[in-house]
Amino acid sequence: MRKFNIGPAFLVTAAFIGPGTVITATLAGANYGYALVWALLFSVIATIILQGMTARLGIISQRGLAENIVATMPNKYFKWAASGLILSAVVIGNGAYQGGNIAGASLGLEGLFGKFGTDVSLWPWVIGLVAFGLLITGSYRLIESALIALVLVMSTAFVVTAVLVGVDIGQLWSGLTTWQVPSGAMLTVIALIGTTVVPYNLFLHTASVAKKWHNPDDIKLANRDLYFSIPIGGVLSIAIVSTAATAFFGHQINIQSAADIAPALEPVFGSSAKWLLSTGLFCAGVSSAVTAPLAAAFALTGLTGKAFDISDKRFKLVWATILIIGIIPASLGFKPVSIIVFAQIANGVMLPLIVLFLLWIMNSQLLGIYKNNRRQNILGGLVLLVSLMLSAKSLFG
Repeated sequence: MRKFNIGPAFLVTAAFIGPGTVITATLAGANYGYALVWALLFSVIATIILQGMTARLGIISQRGLAENIVATMPNKYFKWAASGLILSAVVIGNGAYQGGNIAGASLGLEGLFGKFGTDVSLWPWVIGLVAFGLLITGSYRLIESALIALVLVMSTAFVVTAVLVGVDIGQLWSGLTTWQVPSGAMLTVIALIGTTVVPYNLFLHTASVAKKWHNPDDIKLANRDLYFSIPIGGVLSIAIVSTAATAFFGHQINIQSAADIAPALEPVFGSSAKWLLSTGLFCAGVSSAVTAPLAAAFALTGLTGKAFDISDKRFKLVWATILIIGIIPASLGFKPVSIIVFAQIANGVMLPLIVLFLLWIMNSQLLGIYKNNRRQNILGGLVLLVSLMLSAKSLFG
């Protein structure tokens, strides 16, 4: 029996369970109770569908998504257009997400240790140094292990919080099985899906799978990793929604950001609320602050048509640039909610374009017998349709 190794898909979970998910899931639970849990279930299914394709692509081609897009475009004009779209998706989307990641992790440290700095907060620079320290090692295995540890700590913090508050199982089941959108909740549905199905994760997963597995038989291992890791992210998101739904929904408590959660929960189970939630928020922010620059580096260096090792100077230059782009707005006091909302809009616009590229490649001769079958195309087409609707809603409200 072959050994089961978790890894690349766990990086995807570490990436999408960031401060944006914490804030969005909290607001969803506080404002609509358990009614929108189904949107997280859909998001997990959609993520598994898309990341399953990227896993197969990475193993068979032994290249990242960006390299494959460049390689399959029919002429130089299409290649330029595709490269421009990828560049926009990475610079705008990842830069915005990175600001939210670092700002959210800083809130976690502030909750644990208090303010650090006066006019300019210094916590974002501390978070940046932590992320820099991991990425500069150039060791994929070390980065992967660190992210797995962060996700495990984060999981413990958020699930224990949900258990202490007390989840209403009946309401939770109803929210999972009754797909409805309460009045005024459509933008929250878009945000829940947009914070889970993230374009840059498609680049991250394809490249990281190609580095870990090299044989078509390894597709089974990649799928096991996927089916194990992505649902963990779904459980965490549902735990956050459930905590907010139980503690805040219908209680006239005003929750504007993740920073408001712990003080509002303290009457329920004391000061441990602050420690649990601040720890979870810190881990969520750091894990995403590492994966966003990593994904950007895989994508942008891949536009040259070849893969770069993560210890390469050009690879490091890309992730360092994204890291700085995230640190600066966070340290200047831009509200995490504002940064994350902008990132989700950018995500909503870029997602259908990246999904379209992915479906194009998954039906090309590049994959031979491993290209998409009819069922996979139907499922991918449904995700594309939903992403187009989300994009239109993000642009036109």
